[in-house]
Amino acid sequence: MDRLKALVALAARLLLAQIFLVEGWGKIAGYADVQQYMIAHGVRGELLPLVIATELGFGLCIAAGVLTRLAALVLAGFCVLTALIFHADFGDPDQLVNFQKNAAMAGGFLALLALGPGAVSVDAWLERRKGAR
Repeated sequence: MDRLKALVALAARLLLAQIFLVEGWGKIAGYADVQQYMIAHGVRGELLPLVIATELGFGLCIAAGVLTRLAALVLAGFCVLTALIFHADFGDPDQLVNFQKNAAMAGGFLALLALGPGAVSVDAWLERRKGAR
């Protein structure tokens, strides 16, 4: 059962991380368009490098299971802010769905914050190594 839990935790981390890795690279590829989208929603376009760094950096942390709880907390907050700033037009069914998806991802990250990364992670490897000393 422990092996199954470890594999499920790994799959959960990878599934949560993939959207941030894909979207981070997508923001680089479509930089000017994303910047205009941000400005249209009242967010300074100069923040885009921070957004990209957050998505790619913490996405990689979640995937690898390193600094997992910190990364989960940051990305949970990122999801909530994204939902409130960009997807709060509940009269638009597409935006409502995007709001709900961001809320669900925040919930997944909060669960990761509470439960940790699982045994197949850099964090767990470091703990095992620390305990072996």
